[in-house]
Amino acid sequence: MSDLPEFTIKVDQNHFLPAGGREMHAVVTVEATGAASGLPGPPAAEAAEIIIIDTSGSMSYSGKMAAAKRAAKAAINVLRDGVHFAVVAGANQPRMVYPAGERLVRVSDRTRHDAQNAVTRLDAAGGTAIGTWLRMADRLFAEHRDTIRHAILLTDGKNQHESDVELDAALARCAGTFVCDARGVGTDWEVAELRKIASALLGTFLDVPDPQDLERDFLEMTRTSMGKEVADVVLRLWTPQGATVRFVKQMTPTVEDLTGRRVPSGKQTADYPLGAWGTEDREYHLCVEVEPGDVGRQMRAAWAKLVVPGGGPVPVEQVLASGNVLAEWTDDEAKSTRINGRVAIHTGQSELADAIQEGLEARRTGDEETATARLGRAVVLANRVGNEQIAGLLDRVVDVVDVESGTVRLKKDVDKADEMRLDTRSVRTVRTRQGGERQQDGG
Repeated sequence: MSDLPEFTIKVDQNHFLPAGGREMHAVVTVEATGAASGLPGPPAAEAAEIIIIDTSGSMSYSGKMAAAKRAAKAAINVLRDGVHFAVVAGANQPRMVYPAGERLVRVSDRTRHDAQNAVTRLDAAGGTAIGTWLRMADRLFAEHRDTIRHAILLTDGKNQHESDVELDAALARCAGTFVCDARGVGTDWEVAELRKIASALLGTFLDVPDPQDLERDFLEMTRTSMGKEVADVVLRLWTPQGATVRFVKQMTPTVEDLTGRRVPSGKQTADYPLGAWGTEDREYHLCVEVEPGDVGRQMRAAWAKLVVPGGGPVPVEQVLASGNVLAEWTDDEAKSTRINGRVAIHTGQSELADAIQEGLEARRTGDEETATARLGRAVVLANRVGNEQIAGLLDRVVDVVDVESGTVRLKKDVDKADEMRLDTRSVRTVRTRQGGERQQDGG
């Protein structure tokens, strides 16, 4: 495993349950630190990168096309030599910008130069059918399944030229075959649409209201992608007989419910896909329902393992790290009612994301009562979990009368970019050191 990052798992929980208690919560922190201390870093992993640029007619306005070209050329410039890559133009149907023909080529001084020249010649015309763009990316990645596969997708509008069914089918086809970071430029695209795309493809999504910010954002995405060292990592959960995994949620850096992605991998195990990893850390909130035990009984409620399945660049399955979620029944009320600080924070951040999205949707549909109640609740939660960025964005949508009670008034005139930014960033969480003991099990 010398060519993979060094992974550790830490588990935060209150492992005590009251007599008859069934539900155990835990926060699992996974950290990848690259090579072990004092050793040279792993060799650069084989990677494949596709840049998909919306070239529909609306991109010709507000300097979006020119900014997209600059951003794409900057991204190409920081691709590592030897990485396979392509640039795709998206409209009613996708087309290859570089190279000619449906294939990827390796990055070199020559191909980098030729690709940037091809990007310079892009123009804007046609409509938007994002599912077809993703299907082309999937075809291009088909010969590179053993590499770290990443796509950047930029759009400025709604997916108007194909049905929701067609987009959903494309996402189902592409899920698990590559990671895609999606960006919306301007204010005419659909937040829910990009959220769905990024969620299905285990990527991020963000708003870029000002086209001038695209270059910086593309550079950040590409550099992050070039820093990935291992693809297709899964979180494998073992649970005892009679137990049920209620949910598995990624909580940092973004809130993402992974529960529905469960893939059985053994008699009492299931895998949850986590995508590609570099030097980084992420946190996951688990909830497991177990059969209640007698007071004083101790048990393992779940065994979390980080696994690279066998095949491709890792021929034999490798367990990178593991950690225990424990349970012990007690009649000591002080022990069983204590809420672990990190579990409490993540519960609040998950509820915060839901409250914002539900409140903004109610506002869009004219349901002011629900909008006021949900956005007021979001104000309370943002203050409670210490998410100052979200609190500031909420101030642009509501007038806060009282933070503690969540008493707010909806603003009459809200800038669309501010509303989209709040919606988009509702799932981006903050890291906090508040409360909670931290326990580490086998690594």
